[in-house]
Formats: sequence, C-alpha cells, structure tokens
Amino acid sequence: MTGRRRSSPRPSSHAPAAGAAVACTAVIASLLSGCGSLPGASGDSGEKDPVTVMTWAPEDTKATNMPGMPAMAQAYARWVNSQGGIRGHHLRVLTCNERNDSVSAAQCAQRAVDRGAVAVVGSYSQFGRSFMSPLEVKGVPFIGGYGASDEEFESPLSYPVNGGQASLLAGNGRQLARDCRRVALVRPDTIVGDTMPSLLNSGLESGSRDPAKDIKAPDDATDYASAVNRSLDAVGADPVVYGTSKAGGKAPGSCVTASLGDHTDAFFDSFRRLQEDSPRVRVASVLGSVGQALVTRTGGKSGPLEGADITGWYPAAGDSRWAPMRKVINDFAFNDNRIDPADQGAQTTWIAYTVLRSMIEQLDDQGIEDITPHSLQTALDRGDRAVDTGGLTPKLRWREDDMLAVQDYPRIVNGTVTYQVVRDGELVSAQHGFVNVTKTLERRRTDS
Repeated sequence: MTGRRRSSPRPSSHAPAAGAAVACTAVIASLLSGCGSLPGASGDSGEKDPVTVMTWAPEDTKATNMPGMPAMAQAYARWVNSQGGIRGHHLRVLTCNERNDSVSAAQCAQRAVDRGAVAVVGSYSQFGRSFMSPLEVKGVPFIGGYGASDEEFESPLSYPVNGGQASLLAGNGRQLARDCRRVALVRPDTIVGDTMPSLLNSGLESGSRDPAKDIKAPDDATDYASAVNRSLDAVGADPVVYGTSKAGGKAPGSCVTASLGDHTDAFFDSFRRLQEDSPRVRVASVLGSVGQALVTRTGGKSGPLEGADITGWYPAAGDSRWAPMRKVINDFAFNDNRIDPADQGAQTTWIAYTVLRSMIEQLDDQGIEDITPHSLQTALDRGDRAVDTGGLTPKLRWREDDMLAVQDYPRIVNGTVTYQVVRDGELVSAQHGFVNVTKTLERRRTDS
C-alpha cells in the first residue's frame, strides 16, 4: 500500500552495551588544516551552536557490512570543521554499529534521539520498521539513507537521495533486456530478497523479455555451487548444446545476475570454478554487490566479471565529479582503510552530508541559527532551493510535487541509475549520463 506507516516498540534503554555500541566523535577544528579549494564550505568565522548528527551501518557481521559509511561521515566532519564548520556550526558525528540486527537498529535510532541528534545522515540498515519508529516519535529526519529498506521510501521523515534497491534492479533488468533472452536472478532468501524478482522483471518487461528465473540462495553462505548450477540450468547453459567455456563455448542470450550484498564475491568465486564445465554466459549485478575491488579480486579482465553489466546510482568511480570527495578522503580520513571511494555506501554518505550542509546553509540564509530536527524537516519539505550535488545525482528536492508516482515507494524523488560495464578489468561507464527508470518502476507488477 502506498504511503503505509509502520510502528515498532521503542527499544529498552537498558539494552546491553554490546548490542548498541556507539562510537561518538566530536571533531576539534583547531587540530585540522583547511582545504579551501573544495566547494561547499561556508568559511563563516562566527562560531554557533554545534550540530549533532548520527550515521550508522553494520560492521563486522556475517552478512552485508558498510564500515565506510560512518568512516566517511567522520572524514566529512573533520573537513568542514577545519574550515569553521557549516556557516559557523561545528559538526559532531555520532556513529553506531547497526550489526545487521533489528534490535540493534532500533537501539541506534534511540541512541541518536537520546544524544540530541538533529538528523540521521547517510546510514545503512535493512530494518526500517525498527529504526524509523523512534525517529518518527521525535521528528528526527532520516537524510540520504542507503535505500536498503522500504520504509526509507515511505516515511514522511525520510529524504532519500537515490532510488534504492528498486531503481537498481529495475535498471539492471532494462540493461539486460538489450542482449539477454533468458535471465536468472540469484538473490538472498530473505524478506528483502523476496522483493527483488518483480523489480528486475519490470525492467526486463520494458524490453519485451520474459521474467527471470528466481534462484534463492543463503545470504551468508561461503559456497554457492548449488545456486550457480541452478542458475546455469535455468538459462539453458547446456554444455551438450554449446560446449564448455574451457573449450570456448558460449550460450548466446543466456544471462545470470546476482545480488547478494557482501556475499556476491562468494557466488562469483563458485561461478568461476563451475563455469569452465558449462558454456560461458553473460553475467551482471548491481553496484553495492559488485565493485571495482571485487572485479580485481576475482581476476580482473581474466575473471568471471569481465564484460559484466553493472547498474549503479551514481557516475563511475573514476569520474571527475568524485574529485572533491576523493580530496576529502585523502586529506581527512587519515589513511582509514574502511573508506573505499568506489563504494556506493561511502558515496551515498558523501551525498547525504552534501544535503545536510545545503539545508543548514538555507536555514542560515533565512536568519535561523537554531538547527533542530523540526527546522531541518521544514527546510527539507519546503525545498526553497534544490540541492546541487555537483552532478553526482540530478538536483534533489523533496517537495510534494517532486515525489514520483511509484507504487510502494512514494518518497522516491530520484529515479535515475547509471549503466556501467567491466571492460579490461575496469568498471567504467557503459553509456553517458543517467538513465531514468521512473516509468519502469511505475509499471511494475507486484504480482510478477
């Protein structure tokens, strides 16, 4: 149902410390040097009340981990604070390990409320039902989440900067529809995974292709031989008909796309071993499940991902539009190896903090120095100026007129993706500019 709201019990304030470990960083501007060539800093010398925000993400878990998101948030804070803050407001970033656990997600949200955070910015969690409720109770905006939960595209307190998993999968389906007659989708056997087939199929349908074969797999396995064999069988990759990959055999029009988060690498490791005895098929995925690090780790241009079709939200990592973010990482991350500038989690966090900065600047232009959850929400809802992200996304605004008419995802304001491809072992743009998948999402059949 469009615009549905969900509630959950508020977490106990007596939760074990291990379940709600929070690393709080108050960044001291006087210890840092400036990097004045970067855009977006106000340079205002008049010190005002600091602004406290939180960024959470899962770290050190058996499923998807996003340690680069809180690390990117801390580097961003060091950068703006080195220049006097945002219009004189120093930025304090609280971080929290979400642990890929619904209880911990709720505890992170409650901790943000209890510590006086005016917003949660650039965070990752699959448990929107758990974390949105504490934020909604206190009116705390959720700005630029990764897009891993439906609630991020439903709650009036959420301000997404991308189209989430929905746009990635719909875009991946459209990307594959150009060359693929038979497609298998390997996805986690989870509630989140259950939404994936209809989204991918909406993209395939736009290219007059049949629905993908749905291959369910564990999201925390170390070997995916069974899923590989089932996917190859599903797309008709028969060595009797086409020969084996080892002998140069190819199954034209047969494609396998995998979206298993951090465990996509384990799938393609199994795929590489088993592919030799089957004809070669085209492979695909979405950024977040596959990135340059995985392409390199699995063999580069001689690995299973060479030629893969990859769908992302933003420009390719080597694009010059990422130069400001890369400079901040180089100058202010202090060699923190949690941050990969090619990672969509770190990229989303950069864009989310760009939104936060823009809102604080808009409030300052109106003479409002008291940055509160309510004042931020008002600025976001009014959208006096669209947020310019330096071309990393279309300009962003969250007025009612900006919401796209997408079933189940009423808060989407950015329905674009980018098409990328692995060429000579490098993840590069497959075509110029953004691809708008809004119409594809609007035509999505939820019963497919």
